[in-house]
Amino acid sequence: MRYHAPPREAVDPAMFARQPLAAWHEHAALLEGDEWPSIDGLNDALLNEATIRFVAQTPALLADGMHYEQRIAERGEVATREGNWHDLLNALIWLRYPELKQSLNQRQMAEIARMGPKLRSRAQYAMTHFDEAGVIVVVRDPALLALWDAHDWYGLFWRQRQAWLDGAIQVEVFGHALLEHALSPDKLLVGKALAFHAACEVDMIDVRRACIEAIAAGQLLCDPLELRPLPLSGIPGWRADNDDEAFHRTTVCYQPRRLDRQYPEAMRLV
Repeated sequence: MRYHAPPREAVDPAMFARQPLAAWHEHAALLEGDEWPSIDGLNDALLNEATIRFVAQTPALLADGMHYEQRIAERGEVATREGNWHDLLNALIWLRYPELKQSLNQRQMAEIARMGPKLRSRAQYAMTHFDEAGVIVVVRDPALLALWDAHDWYGLFWRQRQAWLDGAIQVEVFGHALLEHALSPDKLLVGKALAFHAACEVDMIDVRRACIEAIAAGQLLCDPLELRPLPLSGIPGWRADNDDEAFHRTTVCYQPRRLDRQYPEAMRLV
């Protein structure tokens, strides 16, 4: 069933104090205000050196017949529906991660040139899944990766709960659809993750740079099966009820691994 975000006035303010939305507090005026931000307001939040701008998605705009990605690549225009959570949150991703969004756009354009505007490649599906529900995850201990590979969610989120608290696992949400789902308190969030392995603590800026370079080089997001499911609702603090061990034994977002499902090795960071 297709998800419908709650009306702006119906969103519980407490959701903006809970992860993953709490990480976007610098944009509280855009997210939490009584009124929807205007397109001009979104453009005012762009950096001076920004290569894109937001434009209202109107019938007149769509009449140009251009592909959404083509409009970004050739005109620097991100078509944005006004009064729409999904597109507002996509705009926030552009504000925080412009280089990563641009790398996806460049790869999408290369695939459109190869496949044509009506067909979609495995790489395009992978990039779209990541754009909508993507998570960047850095893991220090290979044993944690082994638990993740096996879908041992009880082990990963309960027995190794401290790993999520002390930085042994670092998570950054990129997908705007994930942020949209987080507006509803009953939603159990599951991200589609790119996994990185680092033997020591690393700055997420450096991780994003490595991710951008790998996407641009075609080393990542060539197939949707590269993406690992990660039940974000199990992370400590992301839901009040995951403080209870029973959550980690019974929650429906903890799905077993299919017998034939294999994941690529996590990309190693130097």
